[in-house]
Amino acid sequence: MYNRCNRWEIITRLHLVLSATIFWISCFSIVGTGLTASAAEMPEIQQRGYITVAVKDNLRPLGFRDANGNLQGLEIDLAQRLALDLVGTEAVKLKPVANRDRLSIVLDKKVDFAIARVTATESRSRIVSFSVPYYLDSTVLVTKDASVQKLSDFAKQKIAVLNNSSTIAKVRYFVSNAELIGVNSYQEARQKIESNAAFAFAADASVLSGWVQQYPQYRLLPIKLSTEPLSVVMPKGLQYDELRRNVNEAIARYLAEGWLQQRVQYWGLP
Repeated sequence: MYNRCNRWEIITRLHLVLSATIFWISCFSIVGTGLTASAAEMPEIQQRGYITVAVKDNLRPLGFRDANGNLQGLEIDLAQRLALDLVGTEAVKLKPVANRDRLSIVLDKKVDFAIARVTATESRSRIVSFSVPYYLDSTVLVTKDASVQKLSDFAKQKIAVLNNSSTIAKVRYFVSNAELIGVNSYQEARQKIESNAAFAFAADASVLSGWVQQYPQYRLLPIKLSTEPLSVVMPKGLQYDELRRNVNEAIARYLAEGWLQQRVQYWGLP
């Protein structure tokens, strides 16, 4: 478990580790696989005066549409702030993207980069580059039972988990005596809880925080079962060094100045 203060210290340290690790993985993977990215280079972006960014449009509070159909959320704020730093205006073309296309859309030159709830992993870093993390996501539990305070309260309870997700192993490790109920969607998980077929649901905090905002009868247990860095997805290749450096420096500055933490709190993320 991490408190809010330590969260940002960890992000800063992760920046140093990920930058060094991903740089070397980047160098070797380009030579070994021949995969190259095709997004615009920094001079071209500055010349045209806007950036194109892949985002989510159905994932409150990271990226979603308001009642008027306008995109908003933490990742939308970040895209607009990066546009201001990279090209001098908030001119940004936002392209909603499905989860399966979050990496390929960068490789196929359809966007300059993606800010679409992508966890920085070693396997993904073989084909794309990642920025310093802008948010540390985590696996958490949501329930309607207000009396639950600690993990031991879930002993022998039924916990819904997404089928074939990494969450399964995490819940089994921390709550080994719970009964896991597989579901295929967040909607199905909620149905299980509403029908008392499940006591709780374990999933990503970035998603479940939006769920709690939409359904206030639920509450997040303030205990994290894991920590995963969410990062901007950028193309590989030496020609994109300036773009990656500018993005990394900007996010590091947002962290140091407290702007990112303020936006995280504004959007109700844990």
